[in-house]
Amino acid sequence: MDKGIGVELGTRSSIDMRNSVVVVDDEEFDGKEASLLRIVETFLRLFPIGLCVTALVIMLNNSEENKYGSVAYSDLGAFRYLVHANGICAGYSLFSAVIVAIPRPSTMPRAWTFFLLDQVLTYIILAAGAVLAEVLYLAEKGVPSAAWSSACGSFGSFCHKIKASLIITFVAVVCYVLLSLISSYRLFSKYDAPSQVNNNSNKDIAYNG
Repeated sequence: MDKGIGVELGTRSSIDMRNSVVVVDDEEFDGKEASLLRIVETFLRLFPIGLCVTALVIMLNNSEENKYGSVAYSDLGAFRYLVHANGICAGYSLFSAVIVAIPRPSTMPRAWTFFLLDQVLTYIILAAGAVLAEVLYLAEKGVPSAAWSSACGSFGSFCHKIKASLIITFVAVVCYVLLSLISSYRLFSKYDAPSQVNNNSNKDIAYNG
């Protein structure tokens, strides 16, 4: 009888030890995954700073004067919007990178804040790039039906700088799209969406009623 109890206790202890080892391995894996994700996220937040500042400086210094007249970035609202959008995104990238680089326990308010801000900034910089692309297309091709000739034929240097700023801006857009995916993963992999919570609570109320 005593031998049977001893065997049973030994079996239980060995199972408990194995389970504890599995839990420790899972925690170590989760810790490594979280650390790697934080490094990638920090890089993706720092990289757009240089991109946005470069696109901003190129556009600020973009002006041309020749026998056809003069043109500057301040002549069109699309160019001014691009400058402001890149400035806002550069500031946000620096601020968010500092916060993300510091290891802190994840909380729901923090996850929701990053998710919403990343979404907003992504749409801001995407809208700036889309508007600039449309203006550049019209400047290069013109609108023959409206008797609007191509402006890039007369102001080639100005258009080249616009194109460079546009390309850099869309690279920043790619970074922000990846950041939006990461912040979405951080949020919805750990916390339920509000709609889900509300639906569950409504179901509970209806069931209890």
